[in-house]
Amino acid sequence: MLLPAVVTPAEWQSARDALLVKEKELTRALDRLAAERRRLPMVRLGTQYRFAAPDGTEVGLTDLFAGRRQLVVYHFMLAPGQDWLCTGCSTFTDNLAPHAQAHLAARDTRFILMARAPQSEIEPVRRRMEWTVPWYSSHGNDFHADLGIEGFALSVLLRDGDEVFRTYATTGRGVDRLRLDFNLLDLTPFGRQEAWEDSPPGWPQTETMGWLRPHDEYDDEDGDHHA
Repeated sequence: MLLPAVVTPAEWQSARDALLVKEKELTRALDRLAAERRRLPMVRLGTQYRFAAPDGTEVGLTDLFAGRRQLVVYHFMLAPGQDWLCTGCSTFTDNLAPHAQAHLAARDTRFILMARAPQSEIEPVRRRMEWTVPWYSSHGNDFHADLGIEGFALSVLLRDGDEVFRTYATTGRGVDRLRLDFNLLDLTPFGRQEAWEDSPPGWPQTETMGWLRPHDEYDDEDGDHHA
């Protein structure tokens, strides 16, 4: 396997500075994109939906905000009767920091999970994975269908009094960029080690996302599954 070239500290700094110029260009481009995202038009949602809260009580759409003005919803792929755990959704949720809610709340924002399965099927998964993110069920209503969600997705909602609006949605790679594990791996020489990546010949690469497991299915508690 060809590893990166070994150079002097001065040569490394020169190459790092050249890459930093491109990184700053990307940062400014992302800032411009975020500004445009903040100006997207929005869609008014009906408030007739009823959801099952984590404690089993029935709540309305505005209740999901818990008094906040903004709500980020991750639509977890767990359908009624589903006997398998979505690897992408579970590893995404594993990456959520347990204390993130406090920081979001400081900006009048809340984050929740939502699935179409009933709470009786959600709770065993939540207990097994030891997740603390509030997880609601849309079982029995058309919320996911009305939003056009068939698999996993992320929605951003805005509450204005008793009215609720959908301001943004993304899926696929748009959700990828929120994950700590992917972002950290993207900083390393070998990257995510997936077949789609542009890496030097001979570098480790496997099927895209084929290495991912729910955190309790790796060989040990640290997720190590190498020789």
